[in-house]
Amino acid sequence: MNSIVPLIDLGQWAVDPGRTAKALDDACTTVGFFQVTGHGIGEQVLDDLTKATSAFFALPEAVKQRYRSPSPDVNRGYAARGTEGLAYSVGVTRPPDLFEAFNIGTDQPDLSVAAVAAERRRMFADNIWPRETPELRDALVTYMDAARRVADVLTEIFAAALGMPAGYFGPFTSHSTDTLRVNHYQTAPGDPDPIDRQLGMGEHTDYGICTVLYAEATDGLQIIGPDGQWHDVRPEPGALLINLGDLTAQWTNDRWKSTLHRVLPPKRSTTVTNSRRSVAFFHDGNYDSLIECLPTCRSDSNPAKYPPVTAGDHLMGKLLGPRTLTVSQATQTTANRI
Repeated sequence: MNSIVPLIDLGQWAVDPGRTAKALDDACTTVGFFQVTGHGIGEQVLDDLTKATSAFFALPEAVKQRYRSPSPDVNRGYAARGTEGLAYSVGVTRPPDLFEAFNIGTDQPDLSVAAVAAERRRMFADNIWPRETPELRDALVTYMDAARRVADVLTEIFAAALGMPAGYFGPFTSHSTDTLRVNHYQTAPGDPDPIDRQLGMGEHTDYGICTVLYAEATDGLQIIGPDGQWHDVRPEPGALLINLGDLTAQWTNDRWKSTLHRVLPPKRSTTVTNSRRSVAFFHDGNYDSLIECLPTCRSDSNPAKYPPVTAGDHLMGKLLGPRTLTVSQATQTTANRI
């Protein structure tokens, strides 16, 4: 099933960095999606994550609604089914998506950093923690810290693969506006059929540098392959899925792809409830970092395709579209793919 999604062992980075960087470059150039083993996230962390998020999503809807985001530009708290439409972020109008989600950011942001303090009410707003599931905080913060370590290794490999100095991306991610989003899809007996063109999550690209995704091994996730067709994707046992975001596509002048992906609703049954969960860590870069084409990815015959943009402006331009069910105004990296 994962024939177009390469598998990379991050544990080999310290042993054979050249080979690891080459494997990552090949994956990012051809499909923009890959999966990793050797990531160092233990089973107990994932078990705690699964149990705590299951407990939250099992709460009555009225209780979960108490913890919704205070406004569309604050990426925190609960989002109910039918309140977002991810396809709007790439200029496609669809009915609202059939998922619910819970979002957190850095739990204790460093307010000594001016850019962090300036965005304290928005990009670095306080997390919203449900009283009914106190275990959720520790489970999500622990997993988010672990996923951030994976992202840091990935950006080290990015620098090597792109011919940039070691540590090049560090200054772009020192106070990154990272977000962890738990997505939950469910189809129960008696649920109404989706309306025309409605998906579990509409087609979209991710917005930042890269996404570290823990996903249950069930059907639902699909990506656009090099052939322009949708392909089903499941992670291999013990693997995490990785995909690139728009900022990396802009940095690399589309040498590396920010891949379109979507999620189908769980299959319908007249007797059982079917569900799917994924946990996405979005590594989005410093809010005030200027993103412009890398020197190794442009030439006289291949000039920069995208104007420079601050990471925060791009992120907010993308984020607001799906939350307000209006077309996002940010730069698109999906030319000729939708």
